[in-house]
Amino acid sequence: MTPVELSRTVLRAVRRAVDAGELSVAVPARAVVAPPGPGGCGDYATNVALQLARPAGRPPRHVAEILRPLITEAAGVAHVEITGPGFLNITLDGGAEALVREILRRGVRYGYAEEPSGRIVQLHYPCEVRAAVSGQVLAGILRTQGALVRTSCEAEPDPAWAEPLGVTVDAHGRPGAPAPLDVNPRPGPAPEDRIPLDVNLRPVPAPEDPTPLGRDAARWALLHPAPHDRPRITADHLVQREINPLFRVRYAHARARALRRNAADLGFDGAPGDVQPQNPNHSSAALLTALADHPAALATAATRRAPDHLARHLVVIADALLRYQEVTRVLPLGDEKPSAAHRARLALAEAAGTVLAGGLTLLGIDAPEHL
Repeated sequence: MTPVELSRTVLRAVRRAVDAGELSVAVPARAVVAPPGPGGCGDYATNVALQLARPAGRPPRHVAEILRPLITEAAGVAHVEITGPGFLNITLDGGAEALVREILRRGVRYGYAEEPSGRIVQLHYPCEVRAAVSGQVLAGILRTQGALVRTSCEAEPDPAWAEPLGVTVDAHGRPGAPAPLDVNPRPGPAPEDRIPLDVNLRPVPAPEDPTPLGRDAARWALLHPAPHDRPRITADHLVQREINPLFRVRYAHARARALRRNAADLGFDGAPGDVQPQNPNHSSAALLTALADHPAALATAATRRAPDHLARHLVVIADALLRYQEVTRVLPLGDEKPSAAHRARLALAEAAGTVLAGGLTLLGIDAPEHL
């Protein structure tokens, strides 16, 4: 169960309590769920009881007692505990293990739609390097969500930047006469989904030629900022230090692969299992949350037509993975024998590396095995 699904589960519990007359409140639009803070327990915690206490005219713990059995009954929830003034701490039924197993099963396609959506999209953009790179990447992101996508550019991309950056376009034409859209013979789930959706992409242009940065750094420089922000075409994107988010993402992926190689040298591999927080900062919980949010990040990037949303989410995963491997003993030390805990921790690191690899691939950036 992802945090988004768990949030919906909490809201359903609130709605059931309201319908049963146990609470007299307006059902909120969203319920925040996050890794538990100091003094908490379980996989996730929510402050929804504190949020509803005043409008309900009841103490927060009383509201929490009402919601607790309703949340516990939900599929995928093992048990719920109340801590502090009324925080609901939720333990999922094999949540961490199931998430890691799902990521390793799906591989780099984790977060992709299981089947075509029937949506037809034409992306049309100016013949400018940032627009062309953004259009190519957005097309890939939309395809992960099951859309049939065609890209068209106002003119033929300039080989001077198109070839070094690996830019391709399905067709090119003029602003008033884009290439014709292919027809999808399969009917969509709803009439509106069978109508081609034309999207004209016009991000703020690159202030200068990014090709001197090389393919990976140039694409990151163009994709990481929001479309309405002016990209920085500077050598900062080449710095091999933690101040560079691209370096952190690629380094985190390389570290995950190194852990797998080192484990193989010790004669064991990863196996999904129960991963408990190893320190008060809950490094494993933060990493699990970031991984569980990946499908929603892909969907949001597609809906908002914002490749930067995916790029920034990869930074979140990378930072969580680097923190996790820094404070968690993933591999056994000395003569210590590999345990089930080591295998579960390694599987979590491998899952994170897999998601980073898939995200970098969507951005058209290399995911190095060594760095």
